[in-house]
Amino acid sequence: MNKYVSLCFSAAFVLVLMNCSSTSYKSDYDPSKDFSKYKTYAWFTENIEGDALAADPLTKKRIMGAVDKVIQARGGQLVESDPDVMVVVHAGVKERMNVTQTGGGYYGGWYGPGWGGYGGTTHVSYYDEGTLVIDFVDYAEKELVWRGMATGTIDENPNMEKQQAKIDQVVEKILAQYPPK
Repeated sequence: MNKYVSLCFSAAFVLVLMNCSSTSYKSDYDPSKDFSKYKTYAWFTENIEGDALAADPLTKKRIMGAVDKVIQARGGQLVESDPDVMVVVHAGVKERMNVTQTGGGYYGGWYGPGWGGYGGTTHVSYYDEGTLVIDFVDYAEKELVWRGMATGTIDENPNMEKQQAKIDQVVEKILAQYPPK
């Protein structure tokens, strides 16, 4: 399978990955901004170059719906024009390599310590790692004010109900620190 097809295939599952403990979440923000003034939001809908979600508009729509639920539950209001902030969702997928070695090794070969690596096995496997990014951009100033991210191994799950539940969970965890206190 070529890289482009692999990327498109992986993008379809970019978020159904991240509910295991190996997922990392982080956020950052501009401390000089008054987040209490951000009451309304709108979606940035243009495609971003290199965005893995552009290849999978259905997953992007599910993610946007999950973000809407969280923001609106906290009092935010979706508007058509002149929002306080623009919300941008985008993602990336990278192929990663995992190398594991069993047996052998310099200090544990068949002949004991110091005899070299006879009998060892090296196993190389590849997996896709996805990163989902949610940005809040001050609309008037055109400045990024908050960014949340989740990075983890992609779990291919064709069950749409389970996929939506995982998306909801990941988005909730990303947005746990928004707005900053």
